[in-house]
This record gives sequence, structure tokens and C-alpha cells, in this order.
Amino acid sequence: MKTLQILMVLVLLAVASASSAQTSTKIGYVSLDRILRDAAPAVRAQKKIEAEFSKRDQELQRGAEQVKQMQEALERNAVTMSDSERQRREREFAESTRDFQRKQREFREDLNQRRNEELASVLERANRAVRQIAEQEKYDIIFQEAVYANPRIDITDKVIKALDESKPAGK
Repeated sequence: MKTLQILMVLVLLAVASASSAQTSTKIGYVSLDRILRDAAPAVRAQKKIEAEFSKRDQELQRGAEQVKQMQEALERNAVTMSDSERQRREREFAESTRDFQRKQREFREDLNQRRNEELASVLERANRAVRQIAEQEKYDIIFQEAVYANPRIDITDKVIKALDESKPAGK
């Protein structure tokens, strides 16, 4: 009797594993970091941002150099200046430093905002490409974040290729 029960359990396990093998789950993985670094739309967006902000970046570099020169001149000549002249120059230096820091902060904020806008557009297109690949190739689930993903389920190259072949939205 005990042997018959064990045999029945083994048969049920075999049937269950066979039926689950027939309905296997197809899983994929996409690396957003690679897409944002390697896909043509992401590269174009980065170049567009660099071009848009290069003039302001150069102005900031000149401003940093001017503040540095003011500081060096103040340190070099502080001993020979009168107290009132030294105090005036220190105030000018402090004002220039605050102004430079304000411009630098505004630059970073504007740059981050534009970068986020451009990357959001790229991510939207990437997500559409992922959904299209998932539907065409019958994926059950595609992960974008993972601690580890076996390279055989990584479809990032397919997504990058789809993005590189697609036309930008609205063009």
C-alpha cells in the first residue's frame, strides 16, 4: 500500500513537471544604462545637450579663472594695501565668488533639467521598442533592473538596434 502511494506521488510529480514544461515562461532583460550610453538617440541627445550648454560652460570656466585671479591678487597684494583697500577688494572678491557660485548652480540645474527631458524622450522610445519586441517574440516579462541577468536573456542589443533604426518622434 505504501509503495502504491509513493508511485502515485511520483506519477503526479512527473505529470505536473511535464505540463509546466509545456507552458514555460519567456523572460528577458534590458540594461537601461547601456541603452542610454550606446543607442543612437541617446548619443544624439547627449551631443545636443553639449552643444546647447557649451557656451555657458565656457563662460563659467572664464568666471572661475577670474575668481581665482582675484583671489591670487588679493593674497599677493594684501600686505601692501591699506585696510580700507583690502576690505573693499575682499568684498568684491566675496561678491564675485557668490555670483560665480549662483551661476554655477543655475547652470547645473538647467543642465540637469534638459538632460532629464532628453533622456525621458529616449526612455519613452526605448520602452516602446521593448514592448514591441516583447509582443513580437512572445516574452512574458522583461526586466529593466536586476542584480544579475544571464546574458542569454539580455535583449538590450535588440532594443538598441530597434532604436537606432527608428525615426525620432515627430520627425
